[in-house]
Amino acid sequence: MKTAIVTDSNCGILKKEADNLGLFMIPMPVCIENTFYYEGIDLDPKSFLGHLANHEKIHTSQPSPTDLLTMWENILTDGYDELVYIPMSSGLSGSFDTACRIAEEFPGKVYVTDVRRVSVTQRHAVEDALYLVNHGFEAASIKEKLEKNALHSIIFVGVDDLDYLKKGGRITPAAAAMASVLNIKPLLIIGGNKIDAYDKTRGIKNCERKLLHAIKEKAAHFKSQGYDIRIGIAGSFLNNADLSNWYSRAAESFPDDELLYDPLTCSVSSHVGPNAFGMGVSVKITL
Repeated sequence: MKTAIVTDSNCGILKKEADNLGLFMIPMPVCIENTFYYEGIDLDPKSFLGHLANHEKIHTSQPSPTDLLTMWENILTDGYDELVYIPMSSGLSGSFDTACRIAEEFPGKVYVTDVRRVSVTQRHAVEDALYLVNHGFEAASIKEKLEKNALHSIIFVGVDDLDYLKKGGRITPAAAAMASVLNIKPLLIIGGNKIDAYDKTRGIKNCERKLLHAIKEKAAHFKSQGYDIRIGIAGSFLNNADLSNWYSRAAESFPDDELLYDPLTCSVSSHVGPNAFGMGVSVKITL
């Protein structure tokens, strides 16, 4: 039985890496000033952040049913017997529900799994799926293991510019104005099916310290239970110096762990704005 792993670009894996991994990737559509682009195809993270910083009208969407159907059909007629599809969390997008409806056309062939993740922790789930394929697991078992492990992960994101949270309706204009005056920086948590406020701090450096402390606590909790973990770093930085500084601070906090940086994907960046910074930790599936 030959099993394919398919995901969407919300996981942060770029096309070149996906091709090297033998991973199939469907790009997320992004509408900018009434023109549609596809993440990772004709829209890279740097370009997207430029549009975002210019406060252009941006709307992210889910893959069209036609694009999803066509990709699955091509995979299943190109030597694969079945596939596992790993979209972003069902609580953050309607993409999962749409995929489930389309999968009804492929009984016993397409398994849509809700890993309840996005960005770096969605990447971790994809890496787990590829690991399971390489160890001979078939699609039904992979879906079961991924969903059982889904909530063993968390992401924290620090926000620099509150205008984007205000535009998304996550904070009121009055609260955003007051926070700006007081230099308040919110720390968000993404776990399971939603984005929530976790804490608020005065200034970026304090927000970074709070985030690193929260991730260290969560990582230590997983390790104390005997789990192996993956840690990912993410950000929507406009310049490389800020990216390097954030990576260095993260690496200092986790000197014994392998850290991989991914740009925050369009669906997340559009809500938190430029110069946001994040980290995620997940339990690694092992045999």
